[in-house]
Amino acid sequence: MADLDQLVRYLDAELRTHEVPDSDAALNGLQLANSGRVTRVAAAVDFSLQTVTAAVREQANLLVVHHGMFWRGAQALTGRAYDRVKAAIAGDLAVYSTHIPLDLHPTFGNNALLAKALGLTSSGTFGRYRDVEIGVQGTSDVDTAELVNRVRAFSAAFDTNAVATPFSPGRRTRRWAIITGAGASPDVLAEARERSVDTLIVGEGTHHSAVEAIEHELVVVYGGHYATETLGVRALATHLAEQFRLTSVFVNVPTGL
Repeated sequence: MADLDQLVRYLDAELRTHEVPDSDAALNGLQLANSGRVTRVAAAVDFSLQTVTAAVREQANLLVVHHGMFWRGAQALTGRAYDRVKAAIAGDLAVYSTHIPLDLHPTFGNNALLAKALGLTSSGTFGRYRDVEIGVQGTSDVDTAELVNRVRAFSAAFDTNAVATPFSPGRRTRRWAIITGAGASPDVLAEARERSVDTLIVGEGTHHSAVEAIEHELVVVYGGHYATETLGVRALATHLAEQFRLTSVFVNVPTGL
């Protein structure tokens, strides 16, 4: 058993929660307290009624999420919003949210861990956001079709069908970059061109991101927003459990996207 305050201080320091820039809606850090004790940590990508219910069923006292309680901004606590909060409070479940601080973490970050899962070796960061870089990049000599298949195999485990923009048979990936989640923004595509990236792996993007990528002979692999952001919270919860002699569980609620 551990004190919630102790766990929060540890997470804030490890993730640099109050230093890393993010959107106001992310509200990184402890979002909901409990009675003060934690014996089991649950991890989930999203704060939802399904993840809260599953975490409580698993007898967790702390839920670590990537997309927190206030992702859509301020809202009235009525309907499903009320149900989510009521279920968490009734289950004595604290909620800690970490978005960009987790994305860019060198050990527990979604981007660093996805690179490893795909058999890629990172040699630097990528993806400028204000004064930080969120993703990772590196060099390789791998058949692009093989790399796309690796992403598809990874995403399939989370009920997601990864897709890629068209490319010629035999094409090789020499310089790659990864931005999990909604990674195919116009700014990221422009940065990929600036840094001579030929293959960009993201979670999701707009239709026009594919049009733009094709025009510039950049292959974009869309692995799924949910799937590409499962690794960080899971690794973080496992680490927290090991550090404080707790138990942990990953709550898997795929969106298919």
